[in-house]
Amino acid sequence: MRRRLSFFALSGLLLAAAAQAQTTPPPTAAETPAAVPAPKPPRKPKRVKVAALPIVFSQPETGLAYGAAVLPVWRFGPDTTTRSSNARLLGYYTQRKQSSLSLTYNIFTPQEKYILSGEAFYFNFPYYYYGTGNDTRKAEKSDISYKVVIVTQRVLKKLRPHTFAGLSFRLTDLHHIRLDDDSTDDRTRPNLLLLRDARERQTTITSGLGPIFLYDSRDNVLSTYRGSYLEASALVMGKYLGSDYGFTRFLLDARHFRPLRKNSDRTILAGQLQMQFNAGGHVPFRELANLGGEKMMRGIYEGRFRDRQMVAAQLELRQQLFWRIGGTVFGAAGQVRDQLSQFRPGQFNVAGGAGLRVAVNRADRLAIRVDYAVGSGQSSGLYFAFNEAF
Repeated sequence: MRRRLSFFALSGLLLAAAAQAQTTPPPTAAETPAAVPAPKPPRKPKRVKVAALPIVFSQPETGLAYGAAVLPVWRFGPDTTTRSSNARLLGYYTQRKQSSLSLTYNIFTPQEKYILSGEAFYFNFPYYYYGTGNDTRKAEKSDISYKVVIVTQRVLKKLRPHTFAGLSFRLTDLHHIRLDDDSTDDRTRPNLLLLRDARERQTTITSGLGPIFLYDSRDNVLSTYRGSYLEASALVMGKYLGSDYGFTRFLLDARHFRPLRKNSDRTILAGQLQMQFNAGGHVPFRELANLGGEKMMRGIYEGRFRDRQMVAAQLELRQQLFWRIGGTVFGAAGQVRDQLSQFRPGQFNVAGGAGLRVAVNRADRLAIRVDYAVGSGQSSGLYFAFNEAF
């Protein structure tokens, strides 16, 4: 309606100007201005672009949920070789009476001399806990709930083009843990969390610090067309940072992206390999490596399969369709074990599906992601998120 009103208003002004030109005599020499004023300089492009969106979505972990998201994208200075920085502030409430507030960000300083990235999450979650192992059964889920605050922060300094090194920090504050069926009276089985150490059912803090190495040649971190990403890091959890548990986590995350058509970015093949290994000490259930969720192994309930060690990989084909719409198909396989020696080639859990992308900001490749996937263990899920899964 506003566009129609603007069109009619503009038409009226043009007709009035034409009528005035026909009825008003031409100006005399004395009335003629001495010089034509210079045109106004063009507007500078916005340095910060912000998208604010109401959201409604459904995921296996949450059911129907609603909330809002604020998504700023910006670049420091006019240097186009510095990739755009971005952030996401997201809050939602679900039909399972879950609530969440989160902030994630990736900041590239001028000339990418430093990369600052991190996350801050608050979850108040009723949750299904399936125990540990690579072959947990759907019928044996247990109802638990907890509140948790998770903070991660990484600071990296450029060593050479695309190569960075720095420190990573992680803090998990788990509290208000409740077992909805913690009594074994008249029950054939107890809540599976009762089978773990009693200390894990108390308020706990897990925190760690460690080195991180990063090679990152991606052309865009929100939706990559070409480039590679390799992250290797270690987190040493211990009492020196107030942690109630002591163990060491090793993480390897390798990704590669390439267009399948020469001189075209409409068809992209993307792949990711992820490994997480925990060594030494006792790892509480919330910090175990796990499969599932909206990033890796979509189609499987997040944490359905969890243990000390994890290997997972996924492959995705992304296709620009028309206007702001894109489509994707993807597949993944992963396995969790207590010990590295227990991994078996033929015992991977699998998941796969397809999805749509709706571009919110085409210049910076900011998009809404909707995926549907199915996976091992009679799992399936519909996912709503922002940007690509990886």
